[in-house]
Amino acid sequence: MKKILLLGSGELGKEFVIAAMRAGQYVIACDRYDNAPAMQVADEREVFSMLDGDALEAVVNKHKPDIIVPEIEAIRTERLFKFEEQGIQVVPSARAVNYTMNRRAIRDLASRELGLRTAKYFYAKTFDEFKQAADEIGFPCVVKPLMSSSGHGQSYVHNDEELAEAFREAMEEGRGDVKEVIIEEFIDFDSEFTLLTVTQKDGPTLFCPPIGHVQKGGDYRESWQPYQIGDEALKQAQHMADEVTRALTGAGIWGVEFFLTKQGEVIFSELSPRPHDTGMVTLGHTTNLSEFELHFRAVMGLPIPAIHLEHAGASAVILSPVDASAPVDSSLLPYNLVEALKEDRTRIRIFGKPEAHKGRRMGVVLCYGEVGDDVNALRDKAKRLATTVLGTEPYMKK
Repeated sequence: MKKILLLGSGELGKEFVIAAMRAGQYVIACDRYDNAPAMQVADEREVFSMLDGDALEAVVNKHKPDIIVPEIEAIRTERLFKFEEQGIQVVPSARAVNYTMNRRAIRDLASRELGLRTAKYFYAKTFDEFKQAADEIGFPCVVKPLMSSSGHGQSYVHNDEELAEAFREAMEEGRGDVKEVIIEEFIDFDSEFTLLTVTQKDGPTLFCPPIGHVQKGGDYRESWQPYQIGDEALKQAQHMADEVTRALTGAGIWGVEFFLTKQGEVIFSELSPRPHDTGMVTLGHTTNLSEFELHFRAVMGLPIPAIHLEHAGASAVILSPVDASAPVDSSLLPYNLVEALKEDRTRIRIFGKPEAHKGRRMGVVLCYGEVGDDVNALRDKAKRLATTVLGTEPYMKK
């Protein structure tokens, strides 16, 4: 049995904990607030700010874990090198977490060091730098904090009048103490997709069938698997994913995001060194092992003989229509599972978040069918059923 310290206890961490607990491991779930989703299924919990390096070190010294699994961006990541030097396994590696928790490091690695095709980009710490970069890139452009998740602080800018508000939002919504933004050219893409990539301690790098997804404001709304892509484009994506994960080192699952342009060009977008939001579709039995089971096996050095498609599937998020206090007020947020679960090959996962605010992800609907079934029909079904759970309509045409 291994002792695992999970840093970040949201819905993705919860599914990882379940995979670990099923295999008899011991998990301490950590987050900045109590009763976070992963804490509800873990052996122990710790509540503290992981941006406080001393507090993080105190928790590590207290529990003496064998493995540290970061699941969020807001961590004092430079401390992970020290823990790694002490013989603690950091997932996928301290190097990988430090690079990918900050958009500057990962984008420079991909574009400047590895020569991968990315959107044109600049960084800015001041509004004057930001305005100069926008003049260079042109409109429309995309603005993001250097450190953030779930689309926080991200916006599309169409003209000079929108620049000040976009800069303010990106600076205020960034996680941690990094006060800098990245401004990118807008890619006129046909679609976006995620390539879940599994690096192993003693085995080849493996790829899940690609996952299509739709985002709104940089935040995942729906995903489906398989995503239809040509053989040559898939090879390009696999090559880029292999290049960047090998450079970052370590064992685990990576969510590598790409744009596919109308001309069929594959462009590297972002990378997460952990299970990916869009990969929740694998909880609907699309692949023989879910992304969380794959992550767990890779972390533990357990064999993964192969990854193969078993069903076509789609996921759609359930968004809160209201603000609700902790614990969630059932009169304000009544989960109605009955209508959705009347339909065959449908699963629902309620995350168990103790607080809600309007637009927050509170769960996901998963629908699946036979390989070869119409994926668009599954997408429509998942979105339709997601609206019945909380009576919301979060889906908008692009």
